[in-house]
This record gives sequence, structure tokens and C-alpha cells, in this order.
Amino acid sequence: MKILVTGNAGFIGFHTARALLARGDDVVGFDVVNSYYDPKLKEARLAELEAAARTSTGRYHFIRADLADKASVEACFREHRFDRVIHLAAQAGVRHSLSHPEEYVASNLVGFTHILEACRHQGVGHLTYASTSSVYGANTHMPFSEHDGADHPLQFYAATKRANELMAHAYSHLFRLPTTGLRFFTVYGPWGRPDMAPILFTRAILAGEPIKVFNNGHHSRDFTYVDDIVEGVIRASDQPAAPNPEWRSDAPDPASSSAPYRLFNIGNDAPVNLMDYIGMLEDCLGRTAVKEMLPAQPGDVPDTRADVSALMAAVGYRPRTGIAEGVARFIDWYRSYYGA
Repeated sequence: MKILVTGNAGFIGFHTARALLARGDDVVGFDVVNSYYDPKLKEARLAELEAAARTSTGRYHFIRADLADKASVEACFREHRFDRVIHLAAQAGVRHSLSHPEEYVASNLVGFTHILEACRHQGVGHLTYASTSSVYGANTHMPFSEHDGADHPLQFYAATKRANELMAHAYSHLFRLPTTGLRFFTVYGPWGRPDMAPILFTRAILAGEPIKVFNNGHHSRDFTYVDDIVEGVIRASDQPAAPNPEWRSDAPDPASSSAPYRLFNIGNDAPVNLMDYIGMLEDCLGRTAVKEMLPAQPGDVPDTRADVSALMAAVGYRPRTGIAEGVARFIDWYRSYYGA
């Protein structure tokens, strides 16, 4: 198949594009490569993709452009005809959204609108897009289920991703565009984002500097290794969303529709206490962290846990990487990449 992967210089987008090339798909990557975090890491990911393409039977083409630029998106879709679109580009980061909401509007709302329009007019067979566990917001019912409501986000980032889900449903209903939204839980692993806890903690521990432990460490997260996430993304993309024949308008299920629309959690369903996660980093690094215990930050969700039974039933998704193995692989990559 020929597949567009937006955000392919990003963490999950890079791994997804590389996995698609490994199985022989033609991949077009689309990324603006902004400076939200060190662009050198993004450029290194792109170089890895170029190398992967040289040993793949699939072809690879990269477009450096902004999804908020409608003309660039339209030009991409004019030049290529896609069987599938995997939309992973977004302005991420919970805390950044507190001070730069306009960046989330441009990327997550305007950019997503351009993708929806392009998919609609080209008749793309299936749009799979990234949502987030943060949409559950004030909901404390565990584990988080797609069949529960998600209408009380606690930060603007989550609000924009929930808006993506609603926008996708409108297009699925109006234009019969098959769409699948994937609510990512905490993803970690090699080539991860440097603004996320694993790299922030690892860098500080090796430097002997304090790590900031918010909510005094009373967090648990459904940490999921990136290879498991990518397998789920590709499995979901391969199976276009279809209308749910049992969906009822008088008792609407938020996770499906009479339109070709689905929402799935994608995580590990095995939450880990933050302090235990830090302990695993310490064990792998052979160092003890200096911990600066701090109160919860605005917008923080105390705990997350994914009910992934729906994704398992639909596409056979099953995470296989245990937390200890995943942390060890991450640390091996960190030492190699950063020369630590």
C-alpha cells in the first residue's frame, strides 16, 4: 500500500514509518520539523528513515512542510494517491499548552482539518489518527474505557485532541470517510521525546542533578513500549473502520457510530507507579536519583490505565514488552545516542 505518515520526524511517527518500510509499503512522510524540542533528534530520525528505505522494497518520499499550510497539504495529495493515511503529527505536550495555546490550534485543529478535507476529496480508504488518554481528564473511573464519556479535559492539549475525535466523526457521518482514533497512553522507548519523563529523568540522574517528581510521586502511568504501540497503529490502519450495526441513537456508544468511525485505547493495561519507574531507571543506570518532590502541576491527571480489550478484539493487538525489558532497551539506546 501507499501510506501517508504525518509527523514522521516525531517519536511515534518515525517508528511507524520505519515499520511500514520494513514490511514493504510505500511511505510518504510529512513533517514541518519544528523546534518544539531539539531538531537534531528529528533530523537523526529522518536520516534513519532514509537508511531504512535503502533496504526496503517500498519507496520512501519525505515532504518538509506545515500541515497548517493548506496549499502544502493539497499539493501532497495531488502528487500522491494514498490507500491509507496515518496522522500522527500534532503539537504535543500538556504543560506547553498552558502557555502556547495558539500552537495547538494551528497544528491540532487547523492542520487536522486540512487532513480531513484532503482525505475526503481523494477518497482515502482509511484515516487513522492520534488522540490521547488525556481526553479522559476529570474522569477517574479505572481502567479508562472508550465507552465512557470524555468531555471534561483538564488542559487545552486534551481539548484539541477530543475536538479531533468529534471532527473525525462529522466527516465519517457526512462523507462516509472511515476514521479510527487511537488514544495513546504513556509511550516510551528509543528515540523518545526529550521533553518527556524518561529522558528528563535519565539525563538528570547521570548528571547528578535533581529530578522533578510531581504530585510527590503519587502518579501511576500505563507505560507502553513504542514497538507495541506501532504494531497496534498499523493493525488498526490495516482494518478500516466500519459502521457499528448495533449502535443506537437513543443510547449512543461514544466509541463507535452508525458511521464508519471507531475510537480505541492503545496502551499496556498494566500501570506502573512513577516511583517504581524511577527505580527501574536507577537500576539500569547504576545511579541513585536525587529527587525533588513537588506538588501536582495544573492539568496533571493522577493516574492512567487503559482498557485495551476493544482493540485486542478488533485487530488482535497485544502488548508484549514488559516494563523492565522496555526500560533496559531505552537505556541502551540513550547511552548509544547521547554517548552517555
